[in-house]
Amino acid sequence: MGYNLKDESEVKEYIENLGIEYRFGCFSEKKSEVCHLLGDYLEGIKKDFEKAGKVYRSNCDDYGYARSCLKYGHYSFVGKGESGSKGDPLRAYKYYEKGCSLSDADSCLHAGLLLVSQSLPKEIKRDIPKAFENLKKSCEMNNATACFYLSGMHISGVQTQADATAKTGKFIIAKDMKRAFEYAYKACELKNMYACANLSQMYARGDGIEKNEERAEKYKKMALEMQDEVKQQASLEFQQGVNT
Repeated sequence: MGYNLKDESEVKEYIENLGIEYRFGCFSEKKSEVCHLLGDYLEGIKKDFEKAGKVYRSNCDDYGYARSCLKYGHYSFVGKGESGSKGDPLRAYKYYEKGCSLSDADSCLHAGLLLVSQSLPKEIKRDIPKAFENLKKSCEMNNATACFYLSGMHISGVQTQADATAKTGKFIIAKDMKRAFEYAYKACELKNMYACANLSQMYARGDGIEKNEERAEKYKKMALEMQDEVKQQASLEFQQGVNT
C-alpha cells in the first residue's frame, strides 16, 4: 500500500504501522538491526526515551548489537530515560567498552575519551595506555575524531597527573611529531577540519614532515572550506528551526 505523505492522516497511519513493523521484527523475529531501529523510532518519533533506552540496552546485552551499546552508553552517561538520574559514567563506560569490543568505532572513541579525561568522575580511573588503545582502534576503523585526538596526544605528549604536577618530564605517551603528523594526515583525509588546520601548521613549520609552504597553503584552504561548510549547515539548520 502506498501512502500520500502530504496527507496528515496517512502520515499518522504510516508512522503507526512502522512502529508495529519494528516491534514485530524485534520481539517476534528477534532481528537485532530491527530492534535498533525500534529504539530509534521510540526515541525520534515517540519521544519515549525510557522505552528507547530499554530497547537499546536489551539489544546490546541480549544480541550484542554494537550501535545499541553505543546508544545506551550515551543514555547512561547523561541519565537519559531515567527519571531523576544525573547519569552513570561508569555504566556508560562499560557499554562503550562493549560496543568497542564489537568493533564499533564511535564506541571505542567514547571509551577512550572517558579514560583520558582530566575531569573523570571518581568511579572511573584514568588509564592513558588503555585510552590510547581504544582511540587507536577507533582511528584504524576510520574515525576522524579519534585520529585527531591521537595526533594531539603525540604533539604535546601525555603525562600522569602526578608527573605533570611534579614536573618530572616523564611521559606515558611520548612527544612524537612524526607520529602526530601521520595521525593528523589521516584525520584530515577523513574530513576533520581541526586536523587539516594542524596539518597546515606542521607543513609551514616543518614539524614531523619536511617544510612545504605549498602544502601548508593547501591544507589551510581545506580547513577554511570545511569551516565555511559547517557555518552554512548551522545557518540552514537554524533557518529550518525558525520556520517550523
